[in-house]
Amino acid sequence: MQHSPSVGKQFSFVAVLEEWAEGMDYCAIRVPAEVTEALGTRGPVLVTARVNDSAPFQVSLFPVGGGRHCMRIKARVRKETNTKQGDSIRMRFTVLDRDRVEIPEDFLRALRAEGVAQAFQSLPPGKQNFIIRRIHEAAKPETRERRIQEGVRAALQRREQSSDI
Repeated sequence: MQHSPSVGKQFSFVAVLEEWAEGMDYCAIRVPAEVTEALGTRGPVLVTARVNDSAPFQVSLFPVGGGRHCMRIKARVRKETNTKQGDSIRMRFTVLDRDRVEIPEDFLRALRAEGVAQAFQSLPPGKQNFIIRRIHEAAKPETRERRIQEGVRAALQRREQSSDI
């Protein structure tokens, strides 16, 4: 599998938190054009990011047209860094390999218990990472458990689809 040439690259810049969806607590930043250019892609880019001195979090840079990207900054991160819409923030991120998937131990146990670990691993890497990111982002244990079960259901569906072929 060919990896993006920007995997492992680190970027840092200052950006302004912008309201992204009116009436919703949804903020994002615009990635500078020179950073997008250095990424070498107009598609989504999986990264580990930090706002100011926050704990690292995984997020995707999403394309917004014209060869530009934006990044959503969740309320949890804004609360941790005491930042709000209109504030300037220091953004740092490292590009991750979208094809490299690390399955959390509790999720892997649930997959194995249902006999669908292999089916999960046959899902496209982007889908696997999306499911795992949702599990990691769960704030409450019961939400994490529900999302683990959603991931198990996705693997069960994959197994059923591949047995129909």
